[in-house]
Amino acid sequence: MLKKQRAAIVMTELEKIYPIVPIPLDHSCHFTLLVAVALSAQTTDKKVNEITPKLFEVAGDPFKMKDLEFEEIKYLIKEIGLTNTKAKNLKRMSELLAERHNGIVPQTFEELEALPGVGHKTASVVMSQGFGFPAFPVDTHIHRLMTQWKLTSGKNVVETEKDAKKLFPKEIWNKLHLQIIFYGREYSPARGNKENDFITKMLFD
Repeated sequence: MLKKQRAAIVMTELEKIYPIVPIPLDHSCHFTLLVAVALSAQTTDKKVNEITPKLFEVAGDPFKMKDLEFEEIKYLIKEIGLTNTKAKNLKRMSELLAERHNGIVPQTFEELEALPGVGHKTASVVMSQGFGFPAFPVDTHIHRLMTQWKLTSGKNVVETEKDAKKLFPKEIWNKLHLQIIFYGREYSPARGNKENDFITKMLFD
């Protein structure tokens, strides 16, 4: 089976299971989405969604966030790990949003990636899920499944993102990257039972 045929099966099957995909991180605006995505590094979306309501109640915009003390931010996010780095980044990110962008989250990769704690993947999530700009954020689920389905030989998420963008139509990138994440969590976890991973079986059995 050719790579394009495998890709077509993946798209068809994922659309059947997930015709509608919710955005996994709870947020109410572009700023709270940016913060939630930045906090999600090396932790679960579920955990982020548990701790952000109290954080956003106190600091739901850059002006309020920048005025919090580092220790206050650290206390509010203490359950998610990498607390020192994330608290420092959130404070400085908010200061820069206030200083450079009048408190408005910018709509370009370049400006987003210039903010502390915002790498390419975080910027891609905000651009796609926040602004609807075609992007294909690649997390560990996507990298693993794209490799498993032999849709990439990329050794890292950067190479996998390039392969995904070549392989899949641009108009479905924003939805498809979420569909793959949901599939990975539900049917093909990194650790645990993969008995239900029917897409892999369809492609290679």
